[in-house]
Amino acid sequence: MAEQLIGKVTHYFGKPKVAAIEITEGQLNVGDTIRIVGAHDDYTHRVDSMQIEHAAVQTAKAGDKVGIVFPEHVHEHDKVYRVTPD
Repeated sequence: MAEQLIGKVTHYFGKPKVAAIEITEGQLNVGDTIRIVGAHDDYTHRVDSMQIEHAAVQTAKAGDKVGIVFPEHVHEHDKVYRVTPD
């Protein structure tokens, strides 16, 4: 599987289990698989939904800041990759 760096985690909200992610390049769609990697983290997860400013969206592009439900605790500055089949 190939990976493309698309952004970074800017915050993690523990109670609702939501990762705030800044998309810095490329595009992210609902249904994509992402991998979050950091000093303490290495998790893969399918994006089932995402929001921008509390509104559901299907696609996010460079410059967008999205919230994604993420079951594992991740940390600020962790890198976010979109995983694609080879």
